[in-house]
Amino acid sequence: MARGATVFQFEIELSDVDRGVYEALSFSAAQHPSESPAYLVARVLAYALEFQEGLTFTSGLSSGDEPALWVRDMTGQLFDWIEVGTPDGPRLHKASKAASRVAVYCHKDPRPWLRALARERVHGSADVALFALSPQGIDQLADRLERRNAWSLSRIEGVLYVDVGAHGHELTLEPLSWPEA
Repeated sequence: MARGATVFQFEIELSDVDRGVYEALSFSAAQHPSESPAYLVARVLAYALEFQEGLTFTSGLSSGDEPALWVRDMTGQLFDWIEVGTPDGPRLHKASKAASRVAVYCHKDPRPWLRALARERVHGSADVALFALSPQGIDQLADRLERRNAWSLSRIEGVLYVDVGAHGHELTLEPLSWPEA
């Protein structure tokens, strides 16, 4: 019998000083059976860091044609395509043709991925926003995951400060440049 998704609840007090966004977020995120806890944490952080009206989780891993997150307006027009992980060149090419803005949050060592992207031709590659989340910080947060999560998340000058209960975590959020061939 196939295992179903596990639903996690999140209450996040967001203070994104870099973007001037201050919100109390309350949402659920479903973890697909093939999804690692680290990937789930990266999706949740991407959600908070990209938070704006219209941002939603997609079917993600359940549907290979959708990113982790996107922003659509009331008519269904796609504005933002937000990936988590290390999408390949053809996927990013498709995304940049479909959406006004594309962002990627890599939660692993980005060097092998960037080397692979350097060999790819991607429409609008200079405009694709690439970010690397520190893998160690992601793993630490993944170890603290519970079915109900209350986090305080602050972003100040590209550094993420995440408080989970009595435990404070500091993660780097490194903007990356599109790699040269």
